[in-house]
Amino acid sequence: MLPFETIEEATIFLGRNLTVAETLWFNYSAKKSDYCLYCHNILFLFLIFSVVPVPLVFVEMMRSLGFDKYKIQPKVSLSLSDMFRCYKDVMRMFVLVVGPLQLVSYPSIKMIGIRTGLPLPSAWEILAQLGVYFMIEDYTNYWIHRFLHGKWGYEKIHRVHHEFTAPIGFAAPYAHWAEVLILGIPSFLGPAIVPGHLITFWLWIALRQIEAIETHSGYDFPWTPTRYIPFYGGADYHDYHHYVGGQSQSNFASVFTYCDYIYGTDKGYRYHKKVLRKLKEESRTNGAQNGGSYYVPTQDLKSE
Repeated sequence: MLPFETIEEATIFLGRNLTVAETLWFNYSAKKSDYCLYCHNILFLFLIFSVVPVPLVFVEMMRSLGFDKYKIQPKVSLSLSDMFRCYKDVMRMFVLVVGPLQLVSYPSIKMIGIRTGLPLPSAWEILAQLGVYFMIEDYTNYWIHRFLHGKWGYEKIHRVHHEFTAPIGFAAPYAHWAEVLILGIPSFLGPAIVPGHLITFWLWIALRQIEAIETHSGYDFPWTPTRYIPFYGGADYHDYHHYVGGQSQSNFASVFTYCDYIYGTDKGYRYHKKVLRKLKEESRTNGAQNGGSYYVPTQDLKSE
């Protein structure tokens, strides 16, 4: 709750007029407790899990209209009931694990110093902190993910997430309850090390979940803006990890690919792509000679 009764008091405290964003924030948050504001995370996560994957459902249903060429594993087709069943399982986990975890984790947010007051952070401060959060989460997630692909971690926990060998958007948070708790640590570590404003924290949670949904989409769209982010993995990169399955020792990265490259855990994927390029070139040549078309589905090969 803000320690001001009026905008005039806030103006005197800051020594300047409030920006438009700060005025909106004051009008919205002034009478709400910090706990209430923090619990907005539950609403944001519910909306993201429920709404963001919906366009991908329509794409899956309309593959015959031209979307099939963007499907990474085109031989796999999921019915509407399959996707709805996945959503129900995710919502069950949300109600039983994610929601309660958000409700009881508020003391940790206060302890690390995430603030709710004025002034609001600048756009550059928000971008810098989000960049740090992504880097910290990506590095720690990489090693936890590798652990979960060990014999014990996979059989006891991570195999649930890999039930979808051709992932879909709704399957991004589909996992064993223990995995949901374990992978919450990397997500929280960045804000704990570099605490900022609650708005930055909201953006971090939202962007990380949207990114996870995109990488589990099962589609590699050429117009996706994330393709221009350096070292960004994306749907094609992570789809390979699911395709190889439980024996996968490749593409552990959650967001960026630098850890896989440094530690050599992307060799299978790079070999896979190299062979696919060679097959496509041969198909293109044969297609041109025969006056026909060519198409090489990406799921026809696994790494050796």
